[in-house]
Amino acid sequence: MFRAIVVTRPSDAPATATLESGVTDSALGEGDVEIDVEFSSINYKDGMALTGRPGVIKAESLIAGIDLVGVVSSVPEPVEGSASAGSATVSVGDRVIVTGFGLGENHPGGLSERARVKSEWLVPLPDGLSLRRAAAIGTAGFTAMLAVLAIEKSLTPADGGEVLVTGASGGVGSIAIALLAGLGYSVTASTGRAAEHDYLRSLGATTVIDRAELGGPGKPLQSQRWAGAVDSVGSHTLANVLAQANYGATVATCGLAQGPDLPATVMPFILRGVSLVGINSVYCPLPLRTEAWRRLALDLDLDLLDSLTTSVGLDGAIDVAHAIIDGTVRGRTVVEVRK
Repeated sequence: MFRAIVVTRPSDAPATATLESGVTDSALGEGDVEIDVEFSSINYKDGMALTGRPGVIKAESLIAGIDLVGVVSSVPEPVEGSASAGSATVSVGDRVIVTGFGLGENHPGGLSERARVKSEWLVPLPDGLSLRRAAAIGTAGFTAMLAVLAIEKSLTPADGGEVLVTGASGGVGSIAIALLAGLGYSVTASTGRAAEHDYLRSLGATTVIDRAELGGPGKPLQSQRWAGAVDSVGSHTLANVLAQANYGATVATCGLAQGPDLPATVMPFILRGVSLVGINSVYCPLPLRTEAWRRLALDLDLDLLDSLTTSVGLDGAIDVAHAIIDGTVRGRTVVEVRK
């Protein structure tokens, strides 16, 4: 038996999350590789799941956690003569990262001392990255890197101009700022938390604006302002970002903190050639997934990552989930699942 945070969703009551100490293997789900989990993290989606919000957990009862980092403890024996032993490239003792693929949504997740997953979901821990730092990056940082890769296709630091990051104090926003600034881009951060301005500048933002500048209804086409953008907010904020984007700018969208609607027009796209790129980290193909993690290990200032990361034990994860939904968490929170 082992410890895990289990979300139960009865048909006649709101979902509840509890830390259980007597979880058995039957709760692990299907997969060909077993992992001793060392770390997980709390993302916005985890916050929703652990506070009983609908739309994340798809089962009546499921181990939560959309990230896990740990050590492979069991792989199947190769089948003689088989051309496709599913985990032929995976060995006991390998240090691995798993994010996405329904982990913590429709497959038992990483807020657990043990996990069972499919071998094709595994990303080997990149050289130079510790297990804890990989968990600190997690889905949020992985998503931020995918957004940066999308922006790089149309904009280099030498091109100049401001790159906007909305929801800047959150996990995606914090790591996006650190990555972009580290690569040489000039970054503007948008936040609703006045107390976070110094923190955002410490990550590399050159300018900080109040989210109220972007959060209300606006004209469909406004003065050009942004050479690129990473948006995790959606709704009116994203609509205004698009309306203010420079000719040929790329806007990467990866969240809906303000709402899932997009009250915009086609004018930024057809009159300024703006590109709106959706970032889906859940089913990202393995080659891009591996490249994003390679770039994170290479491009992210790991000391800076440490400065924006806090840690809790498994027994503190539910409290952090409530705080992240309340908007009072900055940066990243690592869950040390064996504490």
